[in-house]
Amino acid sequence: MSLHLAHAASIISRSRSSPLNSRSNTLGPKSNLIIANEVIAPDGFTRSATLAGGTFPGPIITAQKGDTFAINVVNKLSDDSMFKSTSVHWHGIVQNGTNYADGVAFVTQCPIAQNDSFLHKFEAHNQAGTYWYHSHYSTQQCDGLRGALIIYDPHDPLSYLYDVDDDTTVITLADWYHVVAPILNHIIGVNGNSTLINGLGRYQGGPKTELAVVNIEYGKRYRLRLVAMSCDPNFLFSIDNHNLTVIEADGQLTEPLLVDSLQIFAGQRYSVVLNANQPVDNYWIRALPSTPGSSFNGGLNAAVLRYSGALVAEPSTNQTKSTMPLLETNLHALINPGAPGVPGYGKADINLKMIVNNTGGMYSINNVSYKPPTVPVLLQILSGAQEAADLLPTGSFYVLEANKVVELTLTAGNIGGPHPIHIHGHSFDVVQSAGVSSFNYLNPVRRDVVSSGLQNQQMVIRWVTDNSGPWFLHCHIDWHLEAGFAVVLAESPSETRQHLKGIPNTDAWDDLCPIFDSLTPAQIGAENSYAEAQNISTLLFPN
Repeated sequence: MSLHLAHAASIISRSRSSPLNSRSNTLGPKSNLIIANEVIAPDGFTRSATLAGGTFPGPIITAQKGDTFAINVVNKLSDDSMFKSTSVHWHGIVQNGTNYADGVAFVTQCPIAQNDSFLHKFEAHNQAGTYWYHSHYSTQQCDGLRGALIIYDPHDPLSYLYDVDDDTTVITLADWYHVVAPILNHIIGVNGNSTLINGLGRYQGGPKTELAVVNIEYGKRYRLRLVAMSCDPNFLFSIDNHNLTVIEADGQLTEPLLVDSLQIFAGQRYSVVLNANQPVDNYWIRALPSTPGSSFNGGLNAAVLRYSGALVAEPSTNQTKSTMPLLETNLHALINPGAPGVPGYGKADINLKMIVNNTGGMYSINNVSYKPPTVPVLLQILSGAQEAADLLPTGSFYVLEANKVVELTLTAGNIGGPHPIHIHGHSFDVVQSAGVSSFNYLNPVRRDVVSSGLQNQQMVIRWVTDNSGPWFLHCHIDWHLEAGFAVVLAESPSETRQHLKGIPNTDAWDDLCPIFDSLTPAQIGAENSYAEAQNISTLLFPN
């Protein structure tokens, strides 16, 4: 592609990212979500990407509390360099009674093949808050299939704290890669090229492209919904000269907590209230990734907070030392606080211990590295597999009895860290945060992604098994999930069939596997990814 053509493509594609003032690309709870390849240049580097709705990030899906969702995922992927099948997960939606709509390839369904579609019908019951959606097929989300999902509560008990809460106050934080994910899958130790805030950013040595702008008015209070949709890094988030009041963690309201910076891990979300009480000006929004060597030089890892009436210019504000960073142990659930079961370590009905290790880049939990089964776990259960020994692959399953309190202790062995741990189908109470010696059973934070901490640290969480079905537990760093950092929690498998509210479009769900299983390597895509990885690095996983 010649330079002027590349530049033209860059202008075209960047205009497909979120507009500066508001996002017109929102979808309701009943929508078609078209998954297709588009050429974009969100940080000035032009590449083909795998996108929902033609943009990065994908359209914000918005709903009101109590709405029924019916989202038809339509696969129009065509780029041979990337995977051409797909699967979309609705992160944080517990899918109680609708496990088949969770969207996890080889756990709850087979991937959706090229030119096919699948209708995800589910209710979020009493859930409201900040969620997101992303591909759950290999590392496909790293190629761009990620977007926010917001469920508004017209009776939010904390609404007195803010004046504005709409699609202009959603802030997405993402890492971006210049090489397609199937190639990076083969390489041990991958780092992103840039940070995109609301789909725009810059990379080291790249052009001075436009940055995202969040527009505000003096005197108003804004509920900013932060979504960390990264494949790998966590971010240190702050806004120059402004404090933030945390009121939500991962779809769960918290007692309001004043901070001046927060660390947000891949998959996590926070709502923070920003009071626009500073002089009318431009201020840096900062999201420093944990990627080695990161800085804010030249507008890297940054966006702009612009007061109405300020000049259209980049900020000249300086970052001050954080004196009130967010500590997870200072967050407390607002609604029905308290971990379930008898307080005290080891006093739950089911006490699980998982030790995570890494050998040659491959992760294992209790000495077993997860490999996706060829038959989705839900299909195995519906076909009669009831015990851990019956489920494949062996060693990656934990069968949990119904209506029990589970306490999970996860210890980070020789895996460095920190790693964001996510469980599908539940929120959980964090009774011990990593790196903290004390326990809190009285009023811990409730959430769905928690840090494992650093090497040899542990975290402890509790939840109740009230949602029969197979649920994925995994590291939300996609490269680590791909390298085996996962298990499946099979919750009361003997009750799964009766717990499911029917499988709507049973034929469509049943047909996913035979269609996918019949695909040729060319139809699956990314055929030459290993050879191309060999051209980039010698630190490769075995092919």
